[in-house]
Amino acid sequence: MKITKVLMVFLFAGVALFSSCEDENAQMANVAFTTITSGDIDGDVTGNGGSTSKNFKWNNSLSTADYNMDITAAKSGSFQLLVKDSNGKVVLDKTVVAGQGEDSRSGVTTAGASGEWTVTVNLTDFNGDGSFSFSKGD
Repeated sequence: MKITKVLMVFLFAGVALFSSCEDENAQMANVAFTTITSGDIDGDVTGNGGSTSKNFKWNNSLSTADYNMDITAAKSGSFQLLVKDSNGKVVLDKTVVAGQGEDSRSGVTTAGASGEWTVTVNLTDFNGDGSFSFSKGD
């Protein structure tokens, strides 16, 4: 009888331990828009091997935008900025891949229609961190 009780206690403790643990190694990726003002967008990206995509609508009263993107401590994966003007025309499609070429990109989008632009940030198998920014062009 004592052995059965002891086994039951260990069995219960083991089940409770394993069922309550979160997978701390679960892959994740996150895009956070940290500053959104009338003319500027700033954001951060982080990840430990996960993938995600996040869209944001941005009112650009001009036909271009200045952009900057970088990965500061990425071990793997890619970080893409995709921007469409108010007519749906792609005015920016840039990707930074960890360990391949430059770790940052900056410049001016191609000309597009002013109005509500769509900014899409895609992280694929991203392990590290980085940042991005947009401001109205000339």
